[in-house]
Amino acid sequence: MKGLILSGGKGTRLRPLTFTQAKQLVPVANKPVIFYGIEALVGAGIREVGIIVGDTKNEIREAVGDGRRWGEDVRITYIEQPDPLGLAHAVLIAEDFLGGEPFVMYLGDNILKSGIVSLVEDFRERKPNALILLTPVPDPTIFGVAELEDGRVVRLVEKPKEPRSNLALVGVYMFDRHVFEAVKAIKPSWRNELEITDAIQYLVDHGHQVEPHLVSGWWKDTGKIEDILEANRLILESLSGSVEGVIDKDSRVSGEVVIEQGVSVRSSTIRGPAIIGTGCEIVDSYIGPFTSIQKNCRIVRTEIEHSIVLEGSEIADVGSRIDESLIGREVRIYKCPPKPLAFRFMVGDKSEIGLK
Repeated sequence: MKGLILSGGKGTRLRPLTFTQAKQLVPVANKPVIFYGIEALVGAGIREVGIIVGDTKNEIREAVGDGRRWGEDVRITYIEQPDPLGLAHAVLIAEDFLGGEPFVMYLGDNILKSGIVSLVEDFRERKPNALILLTPVPDPTIFGVAELEDGRVVRLVEKPKEPRSNLALVGVYMFDRHVFEAVKAIKPSWRNELEITDAIQYLVDHGHQVEPHLVSGWWKDTGKIEDILEANRLILESLSGSVEGVIDKDSRVSGEVVIEQGVSVRSSTIRGPAIIGTGCEIVDSYIGPFTSIQKNCRIVRTEIEHSIVLEGSEIADVGSRIDESLIGREVRIYKCPPKPLAFRFMVGDKSEIGLK
């Protein structure tokens, strides 16, 4: 069984951050989102993984490599998709790589807490033509939605204006070779994309076995800042603390906190769950729960919580607490008087912000 990870999207909902960085590389708990998908596939025993890449192909290749960081027998193959023409189009162009084998398709900006080990085992044993993961959502109009009758999939609609179900398709699918017949038979949607919902509907309509599975535990599509921060919070909740850096006697660390090598903490308070990446400097600051700070950042006389700070950034003398923020790489945020009351940031890479 093979794996197929889709990472060719443009990440428009995370701009300006994604003008300079692939959305699948935005870190959650200091790990690129796409790594969670790769780990899920490898954890389920899959060793051959294809990654669909687009404009950000060089970034993805550099970050992921050949796959050996996940095991000597893990191999990554990159498959170029010149234009984002839909999930079913990604399946179509991966046909040579997949070679008719059953496969798991995993959207590269999704995180599924429970993993897919039991699902892959069930798929291998029961051998349906497709298995789709579903979860109830408050707003079905922004997802592909499945309608069930007596536990069977009867209809799928992509982003329905008037949804007849609240069961959204989670970004993990399992297919056998019949999906290639489906993706070749369907026509582009009004978005000029080959929709995976149309391909699955084709399988249903032509008598193929499509099994639904309701997800237990949480699932996050990290396409928006709110979802990235929530995924960061959920993963940090399961963090086990460790301290490899240097904490002076005037600092306090409580809760589950990871402080990596080369970190210097002086006259500061850090309350977990939180993670501070290698080479960071924390001075006269408060780092609150659910905060991830990547490597080589400098935080001085600043309070920050429930936020993500990407590598190489510096935040100094901010008079109010930074909360629910996503701050890009090599950003500078500093204080200019008089003091404002509050700040909330979503800042792209290599930005510079002066506050008055």
